Amino acid sequence: MRDLEKFKARIFRALSDPIRLKILECLRSGEKCVCEIVSYVGITQPVVSRHLAILKRCGIVVDRKERNKRFYSVNNPAIFNIIDMIDKDFMDALVKHVVDQLI
Repeated sequence: MRDLEKFKARIFRALSDPIRLKILECLRSGEKCVCEIVSYVGITQPVVSRHLAILKRCGIVVDRKERNKRFYSVNNPAIFNIIDMIDKDFMDALVKHVVDQLI
C-alpha cells in the first residue's frame, strides 16, 4: 500500500507543473516529435526535454527514436481523465469550501 501511495504522489508531483501540463495537452492529440512540443510550449528544447524526462520517469509518457528525432506520446490516455477532473466547477467548489471555512 505504501508503494502505491508513493507512486500516486510521484504522478501528482509530475502533474503539478504548468509546463508539464501544457506538454501533455500538446500530446493529447497523439504522438509528437520534440520539435513540435517545443513549438507548442514556447520554451527551449533543453527545458522541454527535462520536463519530458520527468513525465517519462513516472510512466506518463513514452518515447521512440526514429533516425535523429525523438517522438513522445502518452502511455495511457486515462491520465487525461485525471487532468480533466480539475475543471472550473471543481475549482469553484473548492473555493466555496475555503470561503465557508473562513466565515
